[in-house]
Amino acid sequence: MRPYAPDCPWDFEPSTIYLNHGSFGAAPRPVVERRAELIRELEANPIRFLSRGHEKRLDGARTEVAAFLNADPEGTVVVPNATTGVATVLESLRLRPGDELLTDDHEYNATLNALEAVAMRARARVVRVSIPLPIRHPEETVEALLAAVTPRTRIALVSHVTSPSGLVLPIETIVRELDRLGVDTLVDAAHAPGMLPVDVRALGAAYWTGNGHKWLCGPKSAGVLVVREDRRADVRPLVTSHGRNDPRTDRPILWREFDWQGTSDPTAFLALPEAIQVIGGLQPGGWPAHMAANRELALAGRRRLNEALGLEPIAPESMIGSMASIKLREPLDEAAAERLTRATAAEDHIEVPVGPFPVRAARPTPDAPPSSALLRISAQRYNEPSDYDRLAQALVARLGSGVGTTASAIVAG
Repeated sequence: MRPYAPDCPWDFEPSTIYLNHGSFGAAPRPVVERRAELIRELEANPIRFLSRGHEKRLDGARTEVAAFLNADPEGTVVVPNATTGVATVLESLRLRPGDELLTDDHEYNATLNALEAVAMRARARVVRVSIPLPIRHPEETVEALLAAVTPRTRIALVSHVTSPSGLVLPIETIVRELDRLGVDTLVDAAHAPGMLPVDVRALGAAYWTGNGHKWLCGPKSAGVLVVREDRRADVRPLVTSHGRNDPRTDRPILWREFDWQGTSDPTAFLALPEAIQVIGGLQPGGWPAHMAANRELALAGRRRLNEALGLEPIAPESMIGSMASIKLREPLDEAAAERLTRATAAEDHIEVPVGPFPVRAARPTPDAPPSSALLRISAQRYNEPSDYDRLAQALVARLGSGVGTTASAIVAG
């Protein structure tokens, strides 16, 4: 197995090729060390850290993260992850029977479940449009969503980068056109920060939530929710705590309610500025050059896999960021996809996810079979072209080249 380069600040086990940065990210060594310093300081005097210095530290970290995202700090609050950010917004809505919640079938299983849960309680309805796969042009996503808008549409949940299929959606156009029709957008930007240039102010979405642990390479449990000014009065945290009756007027209402929701470990978010600095300093050109290099590597990896397996791309290159999915020849259910993922990890020493598509929550009925199987690669600074060559060789050995993905091959693998 290849060793990671001396200038690579990640501490991966040398026996594994890690092509799944998109799932949980990976924090580089300086970020892990910075968080460890904060934890040591926290445990040395928890009262001082949490009761006397917490707000000042949090405000400083929030200012730096908001600046990176070009978001209004007063509308920016800390959440553990984007899934929590989505749930927070949905639970804050005052839905009525018959309201419609718009989304699509490329969304994340957990957030689709959250949509269904709030709709069921309010006797509202989730409207889930189908985005074709393969897709020829990004505008097809815009057309599908806009065609489903009705006078009853209350909100649209749309990803900037889809998790199952790894596609970059034209989120600026989607938000603008939905806003023109009077529909708020909740942007699930779980993968956007650190993968793509982000400008939350310019986007103008009513709600935007993203992760710090994925492409920003921060610690786990460091995410943000950004609420547009005209929607802030109605958004409440999932946990009601002391901020509800905080009499201070010198702190924004969102900060008062969100910044303390009971005892938790704030060091993950406090270390996020370190991740922004470390990753931005890995190469000349800073973050723009880093994101561009990752994208080029993802595109090259996608080409290598499609050629080796005799497959066609599922989307144009304009819809690819630092992740790319390939569509296997035959559908796989959850069990078969998990067997292939685990076999590739255990026997080929390559971490790469394989999943049924659409996800279970995006199918017409709970027992409906998936229509496809997608294998999703990621590209990060620690990866190199030979990683995708190794994966291509492993997949050809397991699945064959252009002969299809058979259940027997997967079981045997």
